Amino acid sequence: MNMTAILEKAAALPGKIGVYVLDTVTGEEGAYQADLPLQSASVIKIPVMVEAFRRFASGELDENEVVTIRPEHKKPSCGALTYLHDGLQVTLLDLVTLMIIVSDNTATNLMIDRLGIDAINATSESLGLTGTRVNRRLYEPELSRRGVQNYVSAADMGKVLQGLLKGEIISEEASLRMLNILKDQRLNGKMPFFLHDKGIRCAHKTGEDDGITHDVGVIFAEHPVIFCFLSNETDVPLAERALQDMAAMAAGVSI
Repeated sequence: MNMTAILEKAAALPGKIGVYVLDTVTGEEGAYQADLPLQSASVIKIPVMVEAFRRFASGELDENEVVTIRPEHKKPSCGALTYLHDGLQVTLLDLVTLMIIVSDNTATNLMIDRLGIDAINATSESLGLTGTRVNRRLYEPELSRRGVQNYVSAADMGKVLQGLLKGEIISEEASLRMLNILKDQRLNGKMPFFLHDKGIRCAHKTGEDDGITHDVGVIFAEHPVIFCFLSNETDVPLAERALQDMAAMAAGVSI
């Protein structure tokens, strides 16, 4: 891995950029503004998932509890539930899965309502995440215009991903299940772009909005690599092209 080249490419991008990279075998680590809290877009769905699995493990919530999708639940844009029939019944685990693998906003808001913002933030704090905070549900344009945003940092997401790999987030079983959900990600145009045809899998979560593009996850190269890229106020096509290159560098893939 050419860590210097990765960080130089990050530093050359416009806007606010946060990058964290870790070779989990050698311990080689690199960071560029990794502690900078940035507007999270859909990456905030990772701490929501963690709180859900904490509640499943404690018995406070049943992952098989059934939720009925009603018209007032449906939010635009990402996901599937908004476009399916009213009255569809899904489980809490289904909501968590859809929230991650197709970035479903309806599923996310249902889980935030079920879990509670304070509980999600308390669990993030217990994990030592200093730049991560849920302040609102997703797709709330009025709150967004007033500057109420959700935040994550590259270092925080790296800490969660490392914990999942080590089996230390909630429990070994919960960590493995969350990692497997991240492996089923369907939005694969960023981090995995140059890796798919090399047979290299990724467990990851994307995020995007105006001027925002993110991808954070684990690249299962010969040495598993934690790779977290966040950007705000950037040139999105330029940043995504750089992100693809950096992920390939992190995996040791020639392009």
